[in-house]
Amino acid sequence: MHAFSILTLGIFIAGYITARWDLVTRLYELAIFAWDHGVVTRATKGFAILSVFFFLLILPAERLAAHETILHPRVEGGVIMLGGHKLMRVFWPLDIIRTASTGVIVGWRNSDLDIVVVTVLEDVEARSVENALRIGTLFRGSPHPVGRIYQLCGKVSMQVLGTLNPSNPPPTTLFNSSHIFAFTNASSQPPRIHCPQDSAISVQIILFEKPHPTRMQFMSLNPMSLALDDKPGHAVNGSTALDSVDLEAEKERQRKSRLVEKIGLHTVVRHPPSEKELALPAILTQINCSFEMGALLRKNIGLVGVRPRRHLSVSERVVESATTMWDNAILGLTNSITIWLLPILIKVFIVFLVFHRAMAELILRVLEWRLRPEFAALKDISATAQQVDIRLQQFCYWPIQYLTLRSRKDDWESITDSHPDYIRFYNSLWLVANDVIIGIALGSYIIENAEWVAYQIDSILSSWTIEGLQRMISWLMFWPAGLKLNTELAAFLGDLFLWVIDYWAGCVANLRPLLPQVIYFIGFSSFAGASVPIALFSDLLSLLTLHIYSFYIASARIYNWQLTIIISLFHLFRGKKRNVLRNRIDSCDYDLDQLLLGTILFTLLFFLLPTVAVFYLTFASARMIIISLKAALDTLLACLNHFPLFALMLRVKDSKRLPGGIRFELYDTQTASTSLRQESNMPRTSYIRLKSVPLSLRAMFQQYFQLGHRLRKHYLAPHVSFCLVTGRFVPPIHRRNLYSLQYSMLPATRASIAEVWKRLTERPAKATRVRVSQGNINSRRGYKESAIF
Repeated sequence: MHAFSILTLGIFIAGYITARWDLVTRLYELAIFAWDHGVVTRATKGFAILSVFFFLLILPAERLAAHETILHPRVEGGVIMLGGHKLMRVFWPLDIIRTASTGVIVGWRNSDLDIVVVTVLEDVEARSVENALRIGTLFRGSPHPVGRIYQLCGKVSMQVLGTLNPSNPPPTTLFNSSHIFAFTNASSQPPRIHCPQDSAISVQIILFEKPHPTRMQFMSLNPMSLALDDKPGHAVNGSTALDSVDLEAEKERQRKSRLVEKIGLHTVVRHPPSEKELALPAILTQINCSFEMGALLRKNIGLVGVRPRRHLSVSERVVESATTMWDNAILGLTNSITIWLLPILIKVFIVFLVFHRAMAELILRVLEWRLRPEFAALKDISATAQQVDIRLQQFCYWPIQYLTLRSRKDDWESITDSHPDYIRFYNSLWLVANDVIIGIALGSYIIENAEWVAYQIDSILSSWTIEGLQRMISWLMFWPAGLKLNTELAAFLGDLFLWVIDYWAGCVANLRPLLPQVIYFIGFSSFAGASVPIALFSDLLSLLTLHIYSFYIASARIYNWQLTIIISLFHLFRGKKRNVLRNRIDSCDYDLDQLLLGTILFTLLFFLLPTVAVFYLTFASARMIIISLKAALDTLLACLNHFPLFALMLRVKDSKRLPGGIRFELYDTQTASTSLRQESNMPRTSYIRLKSVPLSLRAMFQQYFQLGHRLRKHYLAPHVSFCLVTGRFVPPIHRRNLYSLQYSMLPATRASIAEVWKRLTERPAKATRVRVSQGNINSRRGYKESAIF
């Protein structure tokens, strides 16, 4: 600064201080006051604490963030740049590791540094294979159009990826990702990729075992679903009481998912999925198709690079015709039977099937009929009706499932869309077969011992539901367990219940001679499956314990009325009353006679409450025992109708048919790295094993966990406990929603008769057209092949 400017500034400051001397004096006094009272010391300590916080927390966090930014720079669009060093990912099948022969690597190219090896074609040249792939020579004789595989894998064609074990040494200075050089040997060492070290490329070899499509093996990112996916929408449109519980659970799940998404938005460092991660679903599809495509390519390897052979002479054709005359006669007879007799048998079977489908539809309409929309249907009341409904719906769905599975033959076996339908179809068949086998054994025993079974059932029901209940009521009438009850009220209630029991016992005695015939009927019904007699016994238990249910309803109503009156009289003592319109407790002035009458009534009802409560608890406990017994029977029915038996067998036999995801395992590459260091042109290589994770047991029994959650949500809720304590009616769970897991493998809306007839009649014609067109294609291909040879 210039000296004159400094002098001018000093003169200005001196003049200002002289003019505002009172302000300067006050500032001086304020500074002395702050120093005397420790304000300066506290400010210094605060500044020191903030400085320490800045240097220990804020500054390191800023450095870490800057370091992360350097490691993961971003460009527009949210793509993470790899920088100078790049990663090449090679998916290599395990069946071509132990080979020392020279061959051409064929597979899928998803990007320049992301390839999937399908197979290795030996003893051919790369240019010949590339030309054969372009003109389609290697795809001759394919059972289905190859374009379907291309569409599924998201690619236009397969490509030559490189050379395996080249006879000439590859260039040591250049690396071409469009044509790689790989090396394997007869030992168990993993494959090696030739890549110069100065190319700044790391290689990641992911080894996988090809899924066998004939065995229905495949890989999947998401766990396989054993239940149909059309149930949530159907449940939302329902109008039952439990549907509201399901809606609340669905809303809670959606709320949690939204919260998780918001938490993800507020993370410090977000890594959007890279191109390699986004390509993983398509890569798994390519891996699923690799076995079938590799077999097709290897089958046609003889067509690559061979010279065309001459045509057959006239004499050679005569000899060939004479040799194949008997085969042609057999083929003609078979074709005549297939063309004339088989369609007639198929038509008769279709008419027979549709007739039974119409009868099943009539019975289902009766089981689903409701007097009013809010009333319960027959299948919602009776366990037997529900079991018949399940079996008939399975019968209606089996033709659709069978046609869906038959359509697999019109497509590549690598297509995995119908695999869950296959498991559901055969699981239901296995369950029905086991149910019938167990039912035959159970029915034979019941029929042979019908008299003894009827006697045992009669004695058990009589001793527990009639005689035992009479003894219990008689015991409650005379101070049970030393509890002093009101003798007159206990005698009145006891006599009332005993009179009803005597009347019920007389009705049961009149029906007792029919019990052996009922047991015979249950035994014969067992030939339709063990689930039918179990359902009949559940309904029989409900009928024979109807008096206990009536006692529970009556005692609960009396107990609730008495408790409600006692609570109202208690409000009267406090000078309060309940405002029903506003649903609150308001103040109220009562006269003396009202208070006196309320006191007398309160005293009477309060001392009579234990007597009513004892009877209510007795019948409520009996009702809970009956509900538990019926729940055990219904659980047994659920196991017979829905248990994933076939899925468990597949998981034990071949877990690759039940994928629950994938897992990457890093190999211990110390030995491989040692051998690779000896070669100067081998890059840094990591070996990873791609494995299919089998479906977990929890996922297989997910429906049972949902059932347990529904039971806990309903019966263990505070509202239900409050209803039991206050004597209010506990609403039971709707049968359709409680045992909805039995319908989880059935569609929400069954196919109509017209739709079943249409699919059954169109299917043979469609198959014939496909077969004829395929035969024409094969004949044209055979003509071309004969021309080539």
